[in-house]
Amino acid sequence: MCKNTKIYSLETLTRAIAADPEKWRPLVFTNGCFDLLHVGHTRYLFQAKSLGKSLIIGLNSDESVAKLKPASCGFPKRPIIPEQQRAELLAALIPVDGIVIFAETTANQVIATLKPEIYVKGGDYSLATLPEAPLVQSYGGKIELVAVEIPTSTTEIIQRILAC
Repeated sequence: MCKNTKIYSLETLTRAIAADPEKWRPLVFTNGCFDLLHVGHTRYLFQAKSLGKSLIIGLNSDESVAKLKPASCGFPKRPIIPEQQRAELLAALIPVDGIVIFAETTANQVIATLKPEIYVKGGDYSLATLPEAPLVQSYGGKIELVAVEIPTSTTEIIQRILAC
């Protein structure tokens, strides 16, 4: 396994931010499964990073992905790529400054701990569909919905593969 210094436990990342806030703040945070990394993800992450000084990704664990994206209708069990491999792929991307893997189905615990100044999600979301929105708003954080030029989804990619 590759040892990557961008992959943190929540406790270690919290200490790193506290020790050097100038390096990290304003902190931009996003979260998701990031199963089958694609160009929509990379464009989204570059846009997210441009909104602050550092970009942290809350990565859904294998357990939480399985709850959020159950196998059905010919779809394989998700995630397709295990969490450590997904984390390593994301950590290799230029705009990513840190990754925290979390087991819950929402990123509320990570957000409550880090209190990012900016919370980013894709343009396919709305404030009404973000379970994390009330928490971010409660401490004065800003929510940005970022549209990607080429909307792509892992589900669409899987559907194309299964159509073969």
